[in-house]
Amino acid sequence: MIQEFKTFIARGNVIDLAVGIIIGAAFTGIVNSLVADLINPVLGLLTGGIDFTDRYLVLSGSVSEGASLAAARQAGAAIFAYGSFLMAVLNFLIIAWAVFLLVKVINRMQSAAFRRQKAEEPAPTGPSQEELLAQIRDLLADRAAPL
Repeated sequence: MIQEFKTFIARGNVIDLAVGIIIGAAFTGIVNSLVADLINPVLGLLTGGIDFTDRYLVLSGSVSEGASLAAARQAGAAIFAYGSFLMAVLNFLIIAWAVFLLVKVINRMQSAAFRRQKAEEPAPTGPSQEELLAQIRDLLADRAAPL
């Protein structure tokens, strides 16, 4: 069983998956920083700092007027926290858009590198027209030769 485990771990796809997870975790930090440090402040300026997080409806229980979402939850009231959901959806859309733009830039860079590499490769050379005609002539001559 230990040998099977060693074989399983040594397979390339398991190693590739582990590397992908590690790179994905690092990339998550970059995307989160992009959104929190660059995009959200600009959106905050454009929208006047609108934040729906503390918007909710009290379904049952008593909550003092103007209480925060955390206070309403702590009071034990049944609440419909639509603001948190809206902010989660908005953050998801912002993060998805940022990832889309980053992937688009990366794909463009990879495509440019591939085109440069393709341009540097010499075109495959084949036989010239004269060489092909000589080969055909020789094949025909061999067929026509008496046995």
